[in-house]
Amino acid sequence: KGMATPGKAGVPLGIMKWLDPCQLKPDCTETERILTVLDETIAKLEITRLIPRVIGSLERFSRMLGPEITRSLVEHQKLSMEIQHLLTSPGDEESRKAVEQNLKCSMRNILRLILANPLLYHGLKYEVWVRQSAADVFIKAFMEFRDLTLERLLTSPDEEKQKVQFMKETTLQLDKNMGTISALQAELTEAIQTRDEEVNKKDKIIENLKISMENLSKECEAEIQQIMKEGEKQRKLDEEASQIRCAKLEEDVLCLRAQLKAVVLEHRASELVLRKEKCNTESEIEKWVQKYDKDMAERQATYDEIEAEYNEEKAQLALLMEKHATLIQEYDSILEERRILKERAEEAERILANRNRAAACIQAYWKGYLVRSTYKAELKKARAKARAKGRGK
Repeated sequence: KGMATPGKAGVPLGIMKWLDPCQLKPDCTETERILTVLDETIAKLEITRLIPRVIGSLERFSRMLGPEITRSLVEHQKLSMEIQHLLTSPGDEESRKAVEQNLKCSMRNILRLILANPLLYHGLKYEVWVRQSAADVFIKAFMEFRDLTLERLLTSPDEEKQKVQFMKETTLQLDKNMGTISALQAELTEAIQTRDEEVNKKDKIIENLKISMENLSKECEAEIQQIMKEGEKQRKLDEEASQIRCAKLEEDVLCLRAQLKAVVLEHRASELVLRKEKCNTESEIEKWVQKYDKDMAERQATYDEIEAEYNEEKAQLALLMEKHATLIQEYDSILEERRILKERAEEAERILANRNRAAACIQAYWKGYLVRSTYKAELKKARAKARAKGRGK
């Protein structure tokens, strides 16, 4: 619908006009007159701010100003001192009004003389140093008003709608990035929760092992202590591995936040540079007409820059997808570690049960052996007695 240009494919014309100050040019005589009045007002405000400093160092600037302006400044200083004297002491109201009128006429005359010599005006701007004051704030606000007025004069209703749509799309992109950060934070929270559950589960297993080991005999005490040491060592290793994974996830989140902040700062810096370029191009309208080819080349460069930013964001998206795949692999490895730990616990329980059964069998065999040994000795004694009695007969 007429929203794209040959050099800016896919970008609305109104948005390119808003971003590219080369297109903000007065298109009618009324606009040029309004801008001329605003520029002259800004120049008068800047000169008015410099006049007190120039009067304070009149000997230094007298050669630069010339005799006529120097005399006007001396007369203006006398009128200023006179009006200050009238304001501090009660006197004739008509005399004070007359002095005020003369002071205003003197100021207009000084402004007319200085503006008639552009080189003198620019020289004073660079030679005279003035401290920051409320006048600077007012001049800056007036300059912003001038830029806003120019933008409003050169922006049609359709371009304004395109500008609003562009800002909405930018906001949606920022919201999407914030959603990605929130998802990573949720994954980090889930990983921390999983780590805590694993630690609690292992603590419970260790407590159960301690209770079971207390009931074993003293012969198994050394083996029980070894098992406790191995369990404690494994728990520490698991905790260290989990802390490393959590630190890595937190580092990824901080990196994404830093990237988002850098993108926002880059956009703000680009906006400031574009505004400065817009102000500078207003004084070089004729030059921009003669440099049409160069302007087209700069627009093509802007398009290449936007395309490069798009490719960079695309690469960042691919990086995020790769990190997501890495997290999935880590999750699978955690599940595999749980399975191995469960198998080890079952194997330990099975070995413990086999040992208990073997101990019971050994005890039963030993008791039977003692009983048989006792009965065998008594049987030998009885046979010996019986043989002795048979011989006596």
